[in-house]
Amino acid sequence: KPLRRIAEAFDGLVAELSAGTPLEVASFSRACSLVSVLFGCLGIAFKFAEMDYVAKVKDLSEASKAIPTLQTMLELDIEQNCMRQAGSHSRNLLRVKRGIDMVRVLFEQILASEGSSLKDPASVAYAKVFAPHHGWAIRKAVAAGMYTLPTRAQLLKKLNEDETSAKVQMQSYITSSAPVILYIEELFTSRGFGIDW
Repeated sequence: KPLRRIAEAFDGLVAELSAGTPLEVASFSRACSLVSVLFGCLGIAFKFAEMDYVAKVKDLSEASKAIPTLQTMLELDIEQNCMRQAGSHSRNLLRVKRGIDMVRVLFEQILASEGSSLKDPASVAYAKVFAPHHGWAIRKAVAAGMYTLPTRAQLLKKLNEDETSAKVQMQSYITSSAPVILYIEELFTSRGFGIDW
């Protein structure tokens, strides 16, 4: 039941935030690694996102062996003046944040829509989160890939869920991922870096 595992992991992150402790790189990267299953279930349209996302989560997971919190991670990159460099932990964190945000918007759209097609929910989620950061060629490839998305029923089957249980878990993820996303955005904006790069 990957959806339940994802929802529970993000509930755990919210519990960390509620306790007023800085978010740990280890627990964050563990929760995010569970999300990669979803990109895999969406097929070719999100293959690029899956590969990119998995690589960035792996980097954060490796970083967690030496760096305790997300806050510390950003501060180290600022000290070394490498925040915006390709491959920096901070840049990777921003990319991972977009991945979990895209899934949040996708779930919102799935819950708000009727019908069996995932094309509209996935198109809205992509347009809102990823498209502003992608060049024409990637946007074109994704648009073509949208026609190969699984149906709603196929997605639920891959996730081993029925309509009712999926709604509960998707809503849980929407609720718990929002404060986590906000926390990460504030880590960047409070240091004057913004999140649009």
